[in-house]
Amino acid sequence: MTTHAVPDAAAGTNAVPAVSLDTLLRQHEVEQFYSYEAALLDAHRYEEWVALFTDDTHYFMPLRRTMTRRQLHLEFTKPGEMAYFDEDKGFLETRAKKFATGTSWAEDPPSRTRHLITNVRVAEDDGTELVVHSNFLLYRTRLKSDTDQWVGRREDTLRRTEAGLAIAKRFIYLDQTVLQSGNLSNFF
Repeated sequence: MTTHAVPDAAAGTNAVPAVSLDTLLRQHEVEQFYSYEAALLDAHRYEEWVALFTDDTHYFMPLRRTMTRRQLHLEFTKPGEMAYFDEDKGFLETRAKKFATGTSWAEDPPSRTRHLITNVRVAEDDGTELVVHSNFLLYRTRLKSDTDQWVGRREDTLRRTEAGLAIAKRFIYLDQTVLQSGNLSNFF
């Protein structure tokens, strides 16, 4: 395995930054959690997916607007403003149960999806909650030839529970400002 030296300005030398075993184990735990979550979604196991969320969760996907550089702070809507999703766990459960009935016109026949999660970064860890940033690509195909793709980033708060990690907050930021899809019935 090749390592790349990173300049150490203070020492004037090239040094590979040290990573502790605890940091590696935490990163692995988070990435495995996201892989499991994506597998549940792609297998249409929505009720099991919703069980990964805490009872006080906030699931939010704001609208994105094209703004000038001076107005980038207004690019995304805020909680309480217009949004694609601004949901609690009860609402997520209702959506998951509706999909399970087969009466959701937007998901009958069901979409075929692939959730790809990349660039997972643990930004904060206070021992109880972790703030995790990641990028995603959600590919969906429906019927014979309908395809959609959504690309963006997620900012999650993961909470350590007796059962393992759980999603206490998920904010989803799409790269697109205009959605070309016929509906937005999938989970991110």
